[in-house]
Amino acid sequence: MKKSLREYQKKRDFSRSPEPAGSATPKKRKKKAKKPIFCVQKHLATQLHYDFRLEHNGVLLSWAVPKGPSLNPKDRRMARQVEDHPLDYADFEGVIPLGYGAGVVMLWDTGSWTPQDPDVGAALKKGKLKFDLSGYKLKGQWTLVRTRAPKSWLLIKHRDEWAGEVDITTFAPRSVKSNGDFEDILREKSLKFWESRRPGDEDTKESLARIVEKVAKLKAGTR
Repeated sequence: MKKSLREYQKKRDFSRSPEPAGSATPKKRKKKAKKPIFCVQKHLATQLHYDFRLEHNGVLLSWAVPKGPSLNPKDRRMARQVEDHPLDYADFEGVIPLGYGAGVVMLWDTGSWTPQDPDVGAALKKGKLKFDLSGYKLKGQWTLVRTRAPKSWLLIKHRDEWAGEVDITTFAPRSVKSNGDFEDILREKSLKFWESRRPGDEDTKESLARIVEKVAKLKAGTR
């Protein structure tokens, strides 16, 4: 397995989670493949947040952004760097019923990214990565800047034709994969999950009940 995926795999029980485990020998993308991918997953776990991911060296570098990306260059969105994720995670959407990250995951945006720095690793080490995004919702120039706090970064939109004051998280809240909201994903994915569960799996039943409650509160406008 890739060394950078050990933390990801250590935190999860894949007999209970539908998340991709990540191959021991990750497939290499063909040289003629398109630009490296990025994705943003809207994740209703303990708290609602957005997971921002950039493909680099065979994994998805990942940051948790509590308020989600902003198109307004005045905003400095806090982004906490978390464990690298496998490339297979880039199109994941579903319900995590138990354990780490329990909740609902929505594929909120996806596309390709182009680093403005020729050496991504060096840019990350220095604490400033400039890049372009070409997604359904997020486009144009962006920067990730590390702060003094451990694993803490800021996600900032540059002033360009794709910048603006519209709140993209409320303007375009649905999945780019299924066009559903959390309630739709929960309804579809949890039913499929239950088909493979033992009748007496009370832990899963209780956890799913809590997830359903979170989704209902979010839809009602509360947290």
